[in-house]
Amino acid sequence: MAHIRLINPNTTASMTASIYRAANDYAATGTQVSACQPEAGPVSIESHFDEAISAVGVAQEVIKGEQEGNIDAYVVACFGDPGLLAARELTRAPVVGIAEAAFHMATLISTRFSIVTTLGRTGIIAEHLLEQYGFRQHCRRIRAAEIPVLDLEHHPEAAYRRIVQECCRARDEDGIGAIVLGCGGMANLTQEISREVGLPIVEGVSAGLKLAESLIGLGLFTSKHGDLAYPRPKPFTGQFADFSNLTLPPGG
Repeated sequence: MAHIRLINPNTTASMTASIYRAANDYAATGTQVSACQPEAGPVSIESHFDEAISAVGVAQEVIKGEQEGNIDAYVVACFGDPGLLAARELTRAPVVGIAEAAFHMATLISTRFSIVTTLGRTGIIAEHLLEQYGFRQHCRRIRAAEIPVLDLEHHPEAAYRRIVQECCRARDEDGIGAIVLGCGGMANLTQEISREVGLPIVEGVSAGLKLAESLIGLGLFTSKHGDLAYPRPKPFTGQFADFSNLTLPPGG
């Protein structure tokens, strides 16, 4: 049985539960899904600063998973993919970011896609990721519903309508074949939005889970040759002293 650990980089427990339910619905027979969140950090991730703080929490959760010793892959369940490369340094297990996963999936079913995200400023972060991952030419437009992330939890009906409105505008105006949802908190909306909009809707949590299953099935692991080798043990000071002389379990 493969065990895939979802890491919600923010600290909102209800969102962690929603992400877990959305991913577990797509898990193959024989896949165990678990979900976690950092003990400290932002309640939502809507800025570069939020991402920087949450990246530490992601690393801490990967270290915990490695100490447990039974995690076969990790999914970083925030569309900014915070701390993704650092997480990959800490384990041989595959680590999948949901933005990168969603971009890959969207290009397999359409030559052009648009992204519908929460806030305009997070759309800029998504644009940086498109450039970094090499998908910029595939994305026609990044649209923002202009809703705070936690509105998905606190005002779900109003948030849903705003998201659908932007998805319909993307369908009608952008010349695309698919839409990528740009927030892990939208994970439970995929099928309903697809029915309303009439286009394939790609959501990164489920996409990340299925890519993680594929990597496990192919026997592929995170390379430890080059920049993703384990970090060199060294002293850390202050609040990061627990990272001092970090050693990870053999084969972790």
